[in-house]
Amino acid sequence: MTNEELKTGISELAATAIIDEADANGWLTVNIEATNWLSFAQSLRTDPALQFNFLFCLTCVDWKTHLTMVYHLRSTIYKHELVVKAKLDRNNSEIESVAHIWRTAEFHEREVYELFGVNFMNHPDLRLLILPDGWEGKKPLLKDFEDPINMIRL
Repeated sequence: MTNEELKTGISELAATAIIDEADANGWLTVNIEATNWLSFAQSLRTDPALQFNFLFCLTCVDWKTHLTMVYHLRSTIYKHELVVKAKLDRNNSEIESVAHIWRTAEFHEREVYELFGVNFMNHPDLRLLILPDGWEGKKPLLKDFEDPINMIRL
């Protein structure tokens, strides 16, 4: 499926989505409202023409004014790829979990939860993954995080 065909299919699934042109690497990017993410994700996975059955990267970006969730998806059937972004309120960063749609999201979401503080609503097991006990709620990858011992400042 070409990027133009993908754009058409995605526009039919989410009329409010903003679709960016493909970047130099050929990645098509879709910006969606966080409140629409769960239904959009389900459609991306189950639509017979798209079948994005593999979530291979999920991360977060801190822009100081807001957070952006970034999801990289692939269809192993059709060999097309897509980046989906959702802007989050930095002071109340929450978005629906997609761990029940793509099992790989379960660990990725836990990592983003502990490092950026994003609350993944309805996640089956939202707890620390990497950091030791005592780091709950510290959000060390936010740009305003300060560590007086290691003197980290961005």
